[in-house]
Amino acid sequence: MKIGFIGLGNVGGKLSGSLIRNGVDVAVHDLNPEFVAAKVAAGARDGQSPAQLMQDCDAVITCLPSPAASAAVVTEMLPHVGPGKIWMEMSTTDAEEVKRLGALVAEKGGAAVDCPVSGGCHRADTGNISIYAGCDRATFERVLPILTHMGRRILHVGDIGVASTLKVMTNYLATMNLLSVCEALTVMKAAGMDLGVTYEAIAASSGNSFVHETESQLILSGSRDVNFTMDLVQKDIGLFQKIADDHGVPLELSPLMIEMMSDGQRRYGIRAQSDRMIERLEEATGLSITAPGFPTELLDDEPEERGYEVAVRR
Repeated sequence: MKIGFIGLGNVGGKLSGSLIRNGVDVAVHDLNPEFVAAKVAAGARDGQSPAQLMQDCDAVITCLPSPAASAAVVTEMLPHVGPGKIWMEMSTTDAEEVKRLGALVAEKGGAAVDCPVSGGCHRADTGNISIYAGCDRATFERVLPILTHMGRRILHVGDIGVASTLKVMTNYLATMNLLSVCEALTVMKAAGMDLGVTYEAIAASSGNSFVHETESQLILSGSRDVNFTMDLVQKDIGLFQKIADDHGVPLELSPLMIEMMSDGQRRYGIRAQSDRMIERLEEATGLSITAPGFPTELLDDEPEERGYEVAVRR
């Protein structure tokens, strides 16, 4: 299959890199010509435009920062969609919007796949990230070989839109975990605990999590650069709150978390790194939540392997 890839930012740049590295025929497009040039130098082709990519490729992947950006790109591609063409949405987006756009693609005879990723930029860089795929089974079988070059664990979740719903749920949980880790580390520092020991105590306990094993290290090293900005966090947790509102679920933690993140944006900037939320507590207490020996960037030490479909318990 010939693959088009639109959106070469923090996540898309790494996902497209996995395709290129594994010998897939890839053409790329981004509003930043430097991103395109870097991928062309690595072995991709310059796709010129979304419209041209849909004409030239069997499947076109989008990995973009907002639902509005995806809608604009799909609108440009639609005149060139027909039988056999596939649009694969790897952005974190609104489920209703991806279903709306997917229906437009289907009306033209094409197929749509809702396939966001989860697991951090460092795992996107090595092809070890997890991918949810929402589409009919026949389309899933067509795109699975492509997905297994970008991700380790591939979960077919059902119809289009389901993957986006699950993805915003996981980002809600990750953000909640980040804020609780910030509080836990600060309280332990105030109580006189060694933060290196504290990190290992959490990692060996029932309080451990993916967020702790990754983002806590960046907090403690002082880098606070997880390659995920507060505006993206706000988009995702806002989408989760919208799902709750649409279904009449009265949440208590979610609105508080949104306000905490808004305060972080007011202090440090709309697009500040999300791990800088620890600095709210450092400023309030006068403590430095840092410790020696922790990395300033995350590296995936899991060897790259071809991905596989995750079996669902029935």
